[in-house]
Amino acid sequence: MLILFKLLGNKRLFLMLFGLILFIALMGFTLGGRLNLTWPEKFVHDTVTFVQQIFYRPASYVSNFVKDVSSLKELHEENEQLKMMLVQYTRDKAYYNSVAAENKRLLDDLEFTERQKQMNMPYKYRIAQVTSINVADPFNQTLNLNLGSKNGVRQGMPVISTEGVVGIVSRVFEFSSTVQLLTNMDEKDPNSPAISATVLGKENKSFGVIESYDHSSGTFLMTRIQEDDELEEGDTIVSSGLGGSFPKGLVLGQVVSRQVGDIGLTHSATVKPAATYRDWRELFIVITPDMNETGKEAQQ
Repeated sequence: MLILFKLLGNKRLFLMLFGLILFIALMGFTLGGRLNLTWPEKFVHDTVTFVQQIFYRPASYVSNFVKDVSSLKELHEENEQLKMMLVQYTRDKAYYNSVAAENKRLLDDLEFTERQKQMNMPYKYRIAQVTSINVADPFNQTLNLNLGSKNGVRQGMPVISTEGVVGIVSRVFEFSSTVQLLTNMDEKDPNSPAISATVLGKENKSFGVIESYDHSSGTFLMTRIQEDDELEEGDTIVSSGLGGSFPKGLVLGQVVSRQVGDIGLTHSATVKPAATYRDWRELFIVITPDMNETGKEAQQ
């Protein structure tokens, strides 16, 4: 008994014994087959839940923020890659369109030369690249080609597109040449060449002369047409070759209308040019047998 009183007199030992007894009692309550929780259990559970809630939300916000920053970085990298791919695609598409357009032009040129061969004309068609176009002065439009005297080009040679006659070589340099467009034709200019013309398919029944171009209407004027000439609207006008200054069979345009001439003795016709005078890349220089130097073929 004396020993028990001594133990109870020791406060620390007493508290440890009380705590041990309380722990054993709690263990007994929790390990038992109970459906309802005790108030200490409820208190502890609610306290832990409240404390978890306090720390969970900020931690969740921080975690989501870090995840969003990481996703934003990945999105930025993907966006940069897509921009690079778009630039590459645009470059490739432009190159493809350029190659496709050039291929189409060359195919058109090939088909044109084949059609010319079928006409059995003794001409050579030398393809030339257009290096520049001067259209600042509408009454003196010219263009430059990359072929010159070294390539057999001579002054007065016709220059055509796949559509029709474009102009005449006016000046020749060693490695280039200048072409005077037919839109510069003016009957009042003594230096402006006139082209004798006829109707395709009616070469023996039609004749006229094209010697002027109307800038307001964008058409040629064909004059000196006889009253009984069979020329009519819709006919294709080609060079007749008469006079020897311009080879025959080259397409000039299409008849838009026919009317009585100013004097009344002959008729005239309005002719729409066959060449559209667009942004040319390649043109053909027509070389006839009598235009070859000293009767020999010009060097390529």
